[in-house]
Amino acid sequence: MTCTNGLCPATELQAIAASIGASVSDLAFARHLDAQDPLREQRAKFAYPKNKTLPGVDLTLCQPEDDCVYFCGNSLGLMPNKTTEYVNRELTKWTEMGVHGHLEGQLPWAKCEDYAVKSSAKLVGAQPEEVAIMSGLTVDLHLLFCSFYRPTRERFRILLEDKAFPSDHYLVDSQVRLHGYDPETAVIYVKPRDGNACLEMEDILACIAQYGDEIAVVFLPGVQYYTGQLYDMKKIVAAGHAKNCIVGFDLAHAIGNVRLNLHDWDVDFAAWCTYKYLNSGAGGIGGLFFHKRWHDDELLESGDEPLVRLEGWWGHRFETRFKMTNKRDLIPGAGGFKLSNAPPLLVAPLMASLEIYDSISFDDFLRKQFLLTGYLEMLLLDLNQTLSSRANESTTTVIGIFTPSDPRQRGSQLSLTFSAPLETVRSRLDSRGFVCDVREPHVLRAAPSPLYNSFVEVLRFIQALKESLELDHTKAA
Repeated sequence: MTCTNGLCPATELQAIAASIGASVSDLAFARHLDAQDPLREQRAKFAYPKNKTLPGVDLTLCQPEDDCVYFCGNSLGLMPNKTTEYVNRELTKWTEMGVHGHLEGQLPWAKCEDYAVKSSAKLVGAQPEEVAIMSGLTVDLHLLFCSFYRPTRERFRILLEDKAFPSDHYLVDSQVRLHGYDPETAVIYVKPRDGNACLEMEDILACIAQYGDEIAVVFLPGVQYYTGQLYDMKKIVAAGHAKNCIVGFDLAHAIGNVRLNLHDWDVDFAAWCTYKYLNSGAGGIGGLFFHKRWHDDELLESGDEPLVRLEGWWGHRFETRFKMTNKRDLIPGAGGFKLSNAPPLLVAPLMASLEIYDSISFDDFLRKQFLLTGYLEMLLLDLNQTLSSRANESTTTVIGIFTPSDPRQRGSQLSLTFSAPLETVRSRLDSRGFVCDVREPHVLRAAPSPLYNSFVEVLRFIQALKESLELDHTKAA
């Protein structure tokens, strides 16, 4: 475990344990941390699956009526309890009002997405007019690329990480082809060093410095989906702008997980989904950020032409939208990207989750994340040492951690590898009521959420993982 500038979860956790006369692996210690947790009441705001309702659970290995241990919010967040109420409210309104629901009720459908803007802007560090809630992640990115990727003979390349999420690869390749270029020459891939899973920041910055005069758009994730690595977005933006590149981010694994200050960092554009850490449900509505300096009024005031964008009716000002004049009158800022009316049945679940984020201090969220993910990492390292020593394999890594150990370079997620077959480990955890996910080729992702996971659950996860891995060592012995 790396300690940087005094940031060391293990040191702090050991000090807390010593102060109460406990070991970090004691149940009493985990319970003490939960009792001190300022977010402990938030768990009750979420619907927790029971062991008996999950596939693959062996009910002889766990209590059927107990909650599962859910470390999969990086893939799909748990459902806020208010979701059912808020969705049913809109269904009831449709039943009772029909078309009048567009302008009536607590969430008028004709402008329902606007109700999610302020809270979303707070989470990404933006001004409300810089945020639009709309469409889905890749659709939003395509719309932004259509405005920002304007290749020229000298500047036509896009910088992308080599192991970006597949959808980002498809997005970039198709945008390049759309403009008549070949992805083989127009896309620059920045890769981890040999033997490493994570990118070094200095390599990203060096790539921008080397190729920046040819790069039209630098496009990277805020948090890498496979490794859980958090990139220094502020430094990337500064490096890109120094070479006159546009800089944008995919924030699917960042929003609701790490602190973001998109406006102050001068990010040009970004987009995100809302069904991971934002808990809006599978296929939830997307969101985008469009920096104020690119807004039409800002550009016109400085004597520049507004950006070209793909447009739709819903990007038209609400006050004149229904006059049907067919005269362009876009919403100022990010809202001008909207194409069609947002589905209220997708906005309602998002509102249920955003209300929870609005009710907490994000400083408390990050503080708990620092300790919670740090606790998981600490116990994993101890378990690896124990299992390796027991099997006389002191040089063998039974459990590996891809994710940076520096807390400033990660969020909630730890990406794990095992000497045992990955699917075997996963199925054994599944059978005990522990929910994580696997990403090919060989990573199991565990992401305890500060909103609804506890320190006791982390300890239970380690105990279950120990049981699962010991089965192989017992057989080998």
